[in-house]
Amino acid sequence: MAASLAGKTAIVTGAGSGINLAFARLLLRKQCNVVFADLALRPEAKEVVAAHSSPSRSPARAVFQQTDVREWPQLEGMFHRATKEFGGADIPFSSFWHPPGSPASRDAPNSSRYALLDINLIHPIRTTQLAIAHFLSLRHRSPSPSTTSSSTTPSSEPSTTSATQVSLSNPTARPLSHIIHISSIAGQVTPLLAPLYNASKHGISGFVRTLAPLDEHHGIRVTAVAPGVIDTPLWRDNPEKLRLVDDRAGGDEWVSADDVAAVMGALVGDGGKEEIEVSAAASSSRTGLSSGDSQEGTQMVKVEGGLILEVSKGRVRKVEQFNDHGPRGAGNTVGKMGIADREILEMVGLASWGWVEREAIHEVGMSI
Repeated sequence: MAASLAGKTAIVTGAGSGINLAFARLLLRKQCNVVFADLALRPEAKEVVAAHSSPSRSPARAVFQQTDVREWPQLEGMFHRATKEFGGADIPFSSFWHPPGSPASRDAPNSSRYALLDINLIHPIRTTQLAIAHFLSLRHRSPSPSTTSSSTTPSSEPSTTSATQVSLSNPTARPLSHIIHISSIAGQVTPLLAPLYNASKHGISGFVRTLAPLDEHHGIRVTAVAPGVIDTPLWRDNPEKLRLVDDRAGGDEWVSADDVAAVMGALVGDGGKEEIEVSAAASSSRTGLSSGDSQEGTQMVKVEGGLILEVSKGRVRKVEQFNDHGPRGAGNTVGKMGIADREILEMVGLASWGWVEREAIHEVGMSI
């Protein structure tokens, strides 16, 4: 039986808004301390941190650690802050069509990297390395191993709580540490609009599955959620993306960030869960059915390393590694995506596409 979240500490990257802010709120409600690691906090996130700034105001505390997840020393700084404030962490939680150097690109032509991949793929990989090292270090320091979980970060058991060490000689003991990542339905499908984003989420899903054996052998459970189209500022504050959503009656539907956060809470042991209820219709194409719908039925799946759960509108589904039918139904569609596809194909048909980077690099070389 998994332990309660109360008294643990989580590092949540990207907690300044969206899904990870909802997850941070859930953790705080469960009396779990949270390090908010982000470049900045939106007003609603600032309110949450302020409301949990001291033990006198809340059973759980929240602190903000300004973090650029592209910079590895700053990722290490998250763990140092968690150790300083709470004695450690238990739960740690990144546009192709505008080439580097073009006005709409965030990437410099001479940087030799894509910011989106640094944020969505490289930072979770590096944070996972740091989290594993942090968990193992805590266990070696204390006779009572710590339990950790992460959205890209870890959390640990209080030192007064004894826990069973997972090892090759004791493979059935419950896991002590959790790392949870955010993948996406874009880790299953391949819309033309976002090749780098798709690649990053396919990478996260593969990365999570690869680390599945750590659960049994070392008590470090790495899992992920794969949300559909989430009602967050990443969509609402981006007119170019928002115009692709079909908001007519019977059109696209949003998935709540709170619904995703609830599934994340279950994955890290909220309420002592070692199983989670999901849709039983592996090949269902019906839409809008909740996981408890009598037509679709439900099944219990074991929470274990490598598990990826798709979260759509009123529905949670296990994403199979092989022969998975992919995301379907409400909360998984962007009805006007064809508009973007046509615009991209027309743009790529221009003789000048992709040459911005080469010209910029040539200019840099000439100046040197």
